[in-house]
Amino acid sequence: MIQRFIELGKGYSDLYELLEIGYGMEERIQHLFAFHTDLDGNDMTSLAIALHPTNPGEFQPIYICREGIPNPNAIENKRFDLFKQLSSHVQKPIHEIIVRPSTFFAETDLYYQHLIGILRMNRYIAPMK
Repeated sequence: MIQRFIELGKGYSDLYELLEIGYGMEERIQHLFAFHTDLDGNDMTSLAIALHPTNPGEFQPIYICREGIPNPNAIENKRFDLFKQLSSHVQKPIHEIIVRPSTFFAETDLYYQHLIGILRMNRYIAPMK
């Protein structure tokens, strides 16, 4: 199975694209995630939607808006409220996970491999075959 993060942006206007993906393919949503991190002294959050794998092909996309939304546990914000509305609409909880910032890694791809490892370890997505 191929599991890959597809970055839409930093969570400004591209958050609306993430929400559109969620509402447009609600039957394919497997999990909703909020990855919380400390990015240069700021509490930031990445929002992500993991879809069920394709059949055939066994490709599992995880759409993400990376580290552009203030952590809702520190600062209440409208963008996270919109994601909570999606969660309520599709009746899926938002899994909140504290992670290292992407700047900790030499490349963004390494950051995404790290997140995939966390998701596999916690059994949110299927293990490597």
